[in-house]
Amino acid sequence: MGAIPQVRAAGGLVVQEREGEQQVAVIHRPRYDDWSLPKGKLHPGEEWEAGALREVREETGFECELGDELESATYLDRKGRRKHVRYWLMRPIRGEFEPGDEADELRWVPPAEAQELLTYDHDRALIRALGGG
Repeated sequence: MGAIPQVRAAGGLVVQEREGEQQVAVIHRPRYDDWSLPKGKLHPGEEWEAGALREVREETGFECELGDELESATYLDRKGRRKHVRYWLMRPIRGEFEPGDEADELRWVPPAEAQELLTYDHDRALIRALGGG
């Protein structure tokens, strides 16, 4: 099965309907100058689902409800560590984005536009699974 991941992270594909059109939340992270889906490392002892909801809330400002689990991704991070990220489909319940250190911009975009904007293949694959291209 391969090595045990050194880094466990979780995040969400946050989707809402706007004017009858599906839109996804994509964030810009100034530290990496990239566009990605909201995600982050789990705290020690934190459950996957709780970590996913917390990270999405911290990076987007939105409290979300958890939907289905999506395909996970395992890859080497920038420090060469094995990183395993689990994602869930999420719907925003309440909240508002405020720029911060982790994410300085959030865009609600149609899935096809998210495909163009996102930096990473594994993020684009989740959008494709949603039916966005």
